Amino acid sequence: MPRKVKEAADLAGVSVRTLHHYDRIGLLVPAAVSEAGYRLYGEEDLDRLQQILFFRELGFPLEKIKEILDSPSFDRKEALELQQKALIEKRERLGRMIGTIDKTIQSLKGEIKMNEQEKFDGFDFSKNPYEEEARKRWGDEPVDRQNENLQKIGKGGREELGREMDIQFRKLASLMQLPPDSEEVQQAVAQWHDMLNGMGYTYSPEAFKGLGQLYIQDERFTETMDGYGEGFARFMADAMEIRADRLS
Repeated sequence: MPRKVKEAADLAGVSVRTLHHYDRIGLLVPAAVSEAGYRLYGEEDLDRLQQILFFRELGFPLEKIKEILDSPSFDRKEALELQQKALIEKRERLGRMIGTIDKTIQSLKGEIKMNEQEKFDGFDFSKNPYEEEARKRWGDEPVDRQNENLQKIGKGGREELGREMDIQFRKLASLMQLPPDSEEVQQAVAQWHDMLNGMGYTYSPEAFKGLGQLYIQDERFTETMDGYGEGFARFMADAMEIRADRLS
């Protein structure tokens, strides 16, 4: 039985706004619309929503999820097997991290002494093996295209690109005293967005927002960004999210 957007949202445990957003970016467009204009989600739509939520749980950006699900070679059963394996491994890693927390608390109480390796048991942010596996199975043409373009411009071109990025960051850092939604900041962020889009890969609003979140979620990015000023990573993430939402 087709479900209205509120019913589908309640069933999946997401917000109506989330489903509207998925519809807007073409990630989950309901199969039918009622005579009154309501979105109607059929069984295939709900199956696709399940896939979206599984991939989200594994840390895939929405743009990547859309690329995978729209791939002609996508196989739902194969995807579920991959997701099952990935979630089991994630559960095991989280279990090790919880154990690390327990040991750290005991260490702070003076009950045990931890060595350096034990302090980081369960942590590994160096790569996402599930996304790498997805790339192998269903392709990742946009990323490959961007890498090819970066290779084409050569070392000199990459160095020039690095200088341009530095200029953009310095300009944005000089505006940190202003609110992220101010006209001056948003104009500068728009220039940053345009520059990224000129690197051989189109950053959709969702991808642009995701990049901003990476600045604060990955400590390596945060450390580099905050070299332009304390709190710059957070400032950029907020400003990029505002621009993305305005473009959506």
